[in-house]
Amino acid sequence: MEILRVENLSKTYGKGENKVVAIDNVSFSVKKGEFVAIVGASGSGKSTLLHLIGGVDRPTSGKVFIDGKDIYQMSDDNLAIFRRRQVGLIYQFYNLIPILNVEENITLPCDLDNKKVDKQKLDALLRNLGLDSRRKHLPNELSGGQQQRTSIGRAIITNPSIILADEPTGNLDSKASDEIVNLLKKSNKELNQTIIMITHNMEIAKIADRVLEIEDGKIIKEKGDCPQFPG
Repeated sequence: MEILRVENLSKTYGKGENKVVAIDNVSFSVKKGEFVAIVGASGSGKSTLLHLIGGVDRPTSGKVFIDGKDIYQMSDDNLAIFRRRQVGLIYQFYNLIPILNVEENITLPCDLDNKKVDKQKLDALLRNLGLDSRRKHLPNELSGGQQQRTSIGRAIITNPSIILADEPTGNLDSKASDEIVNLLKKSNKELNQTIIMITHNMEIAKIADRVLEIEDGKIIKEKGDCPQFPG
């Protein structure tokens, strides 16, 4: 079943001689439970594409459908609510709230939605993330890997339709990177969680079911088309 469809998506900045085409008529779809990696050099447009997919930014033209809903037909307020409930975002620099502890950061989306937190689910999630003993610690008391695991918990606590991960290992050492990659893979395989991950690391990209390569705002290759991503 299709969970995401991107149709003729474009994003430009400026006008005339100052016009910059960040995303250039991109189209693709993602099935429920699929793990897709988007790779490309710095400035290729991969992060812009992810933000457009997640409703963080609005396109110049084109459409994005998540779970059958045309997200850019929504008002800004309704889109913000939809994004909070249906899109899990994982950032390179964690974006945790410094005055909230691990447990509070993870349950923040539920609190913003005035939804009661399932205590058993939260406890199980903290155990799976290896954060049970850190649940009352503030972000500045955690390692980088622990902070990123907290952000993953925050992303999946609401069972979103899709998780978008923007360079989730880009700020971590190799050991912590491996932990994060394994957590994402586990979430994908055991929970059937749909994941789209931006990365510049070809080795990390190989764990995905499908790899899209972006250059100058266009998807130029898919897994199977280029040697480093054998089909």
